[in-house]
Amino acid sequence: MNKELQYSRIIGVFILLADFFLLDVACRAAYYIRYGVSIQYFEYYLSFVLLFRILWVVAWLAMVVFNNLNILHNLFTPRELISTFLFTLLFHALILFSYIISFGNVPHSRLFLGIAYGFAILFLLSFRALFAIVLRYLIRAGTRDRRIVIVGATYAGNELYQHLINTKTPGLQFLGFFDDTPELPHLMLKGKLRHLKEFCLAHRVDEIYYALSLTSADLIRDLTDFADQHFIYFKIAPDFRGLLQRKVNIDFYDTVPIMTFRQEPLQIWLNRTVKRVFDILFSTLVVLLIFPWLLPGVALLIRLDSRGPVIFRQLRSGRLNKTFTCYKFRTMHDDTEEERQKNVCGGRRVTRIGGFLRKTSIDELPQFINVLLGQMSVVGPRPHMVQETEQYSRIIEKYSVRHFVLPGITGFAQVNGLRGEISNPYLMKKRLEYDTWYIENWSLLLDIRIILKTVSHVARGEENAW
Repeated sequence: MNKELQYSRIIGVFILLADFFLLDVACRAAYYIRYGVSIQYFEYYLSFVLLFRILWVVAWLAMVVFNNLNILHNLFTPRELISTFLFTLLFHALILFSYIISFGNVPHSRLFLGIAYGFAILFLLSFRALFAIVLRYLIRAGTRDRRIVIVGATYAGNELYQHLINTKTPGLQFLGFFDDTPELPHLMLKGKLRHLKEFCLAHRVDEIYYALSLTSADLIRDLTDFADQHFIYFKIAPDFRGLLQRKVNIDFYDTVPIMTFRQEPLQIWLNRTVKRVFDILFSTLVVLLIFPWLLPGVALLIRLDSRGPVIFRQLRSGRLNKTFTCYKFRTMHDDTEEERQKNVCGGRRVTRIGGFLRKTSIDELPQFINVLLGQMSVVGPRPHMVQETEQYSRIIEKYSVRHFVLPGITGFAQVNGLRGEISNPYLMKKRLEYDTWYIENWSLLLDIRIILKTVSHVARGEENAW
């Protein structure tokens, strides 16, 4: 797997270099068709077109990396390739047209841009299709199929089998299962355990996957010795259903294996530092660029619409379940504290301006102050009220997992439709699943994607934004 990952990265860099060359060819071809002359290299790059040309290439390469359009897996899945390509193309066009609108004096016509995009789409897609065909041929021609068997017709063995066939890895041939007492007898059984060695030698098996209980130490040791003697790779796919039906991670402290049930990138101090620096920079930009002109107007509208303070303060559950004061623009009538807790969605207590602030998520903007204070992050699980945390902790298993990280102004659950108040335990459980996935798969690029999706959702408007 490490070699495959290394080769995948090399191929990804090669695709980026090819995109760079093809984009330049597309631009030059469009220039010649539109203006009837070739681009003069020296004059072209000393003119104002330099910034446009840099943006034309750099924006595309950045969006390719951002959307994983250069990874090996996308080359072998046409549907994923086309959808990701179109999404990347859309964002590239938005960046380019934003630049043109901002500066206005880009010395290129709309016809030139249309031709350039036409050539770029043709060249880039054709290259990826041809490269995938050539790569698949080289894989099949350079090596014979990897013949694989699984020891254990169990649920874990079946999940492994489904993964192997669904990934459609070139050069992979699955031969069957071996088990004395199969849990799933409908699987492709080739024999009992005593038949395994003879079958492996007769069919030149390359890899044996062990999916039985780890308590059979003698069997594991015997199969390991057999595999080593006959140059067969032996791999263990243990069944952890007795512990937890989810992914596990195994690290080594020297020679001591350490198993954890969650991979949490934010446990690493460097990742926490990167996320915190990003939070500070992003929040500072919002405070400096948006607060000065937006806050006075919103404050005036809130005071004119109803009596009470402009900023609403409420205790929320934060990291490690520690409470903090969360700031929002007030969107309801200033009633008693008891009534305040009853956040009736769309009810008569929501003010006229409050409905607009919630619909556009402007009411959440003061929480950037919470971010600067270190109580929240820009992206993370949404902070719930203290009584909600107590309520759902009693009825939803592992609800407290979401409090391993700082809560966020927006989150992965929110961009997947789970916004606003949730009174249904099933929907809250789904929100917990999204929050847990975010914690286990955090990256800076994921945060940026969630922010972009949040902006997109706010621009469209959502019914659940309450």
